[in-house]
Amino acid sequence: MKSKIFLIIFSAVTLISCTSRLNVSNIHSEKNQSISSELKDDPAFDAVIAPYKKKLAATMNSVISHTNVDLTKNGDNSNLGNLLADYTFEGASEWAEKNNKPTIDAAVINIGGIRSTIGKGDVLLRHVYEVMPFENEVMIVKLKGSDLQGLFDYYAKTQKNNPVSHLFVETDAGKITKESINGEEINPNKDYYIATSDYLAFGGDNMNFFKKGEMISTGIKLRDLFINKFKAKPEVSAPDDVRIIFKNKKVEGNE
Repeated sequence: MKSKIFLIIFSAVTLISCTSRLNVSNIHSEKNQSISSELKDDPAFDAVIAPYKKKLAATMNSVISHTNVDLTKNGDNSNLGNLLADYTFEGASEWAEKNNKPTIDAAVINIGGIRSTIGKGDVLLRHVYEVMPFENEVMIVKLKGSDLQGLFDYYAKTQKNNPVSHLFVETDAGKITKESINGEEINPNKDYYIATSDYLAFGGDNMNFFKKGEMISTGIKLRDLFINKFKAKPEVSAPDDVRIIFKNKKVEGNE
C-alpha cells in the first residue's frame, strides 16, 4: 500500500517538474471611466460606427403601415391593446393551421407588456420596437374549460385591462356577470386553446391559471409577428369593440 502511495506522489512530482513554467504578464491597474455627458466623443470610433448607425436609422425609420387614429393603451378596451391581441390570435391561428394543431379559441396578452403607443400617421418599424421591446414568444396553452374559469376569475379579482381577443368578460363589483369565448358559454369538459406570451403562460402577472394547462411553443416572437402584421396591412384597422366591462369597479387595474 505504501509503495502505491509513494508511486502516486512520485508521478505527480515528476509531472509538475516536467511542466514548463507559466509566464505571467505584468498587470497594470487602470482608472475606471464613468459614462456620462462629460465623456468626450472619440472621432475615430464615431467614424467606424457611422455607416452602421446610418443604416440602422434608415431601417428603423422605414414606414411599414399607416393609422388614421392614435393607437393607445388607455381604457379597458384600448384600440392598441385589442389590435395586438387580435394579431396574437391571428398569428397563433395561422401557425396552428400550418402545423396541424387544433383551432385557437382566444388570445390574452398583458397591458404592461405594451411599453409605448403609436401616434396617428405613418407606422415606423421603430414604433413596434418601442411598443414591444421584449423577446417574448407566442405560446399556445391547452386548458380544460373547468381550468379556464381561472382566467375569468382573474379578471374579476384584478379588474385589470389586459387585452383579449375572441373573449368577453363582464363583471359587476368584482363578480362575474358574463363570460364567453367566441360568443359561446364555457364548456367545462371542452379543451380550449389560448394564445398568449411565454411570460404569461408561465404565470407572469399572476396569471397562475395558465400553469394548469399544456404549453405548446410556436417559436414565433411577438414583436416579429406584430411587424409582419403591420406590414401586411397598409392601413391599420383599429378595433373599437367592447371585450371587457368592469361595472362598479372595485380595484383600479388600468396602467
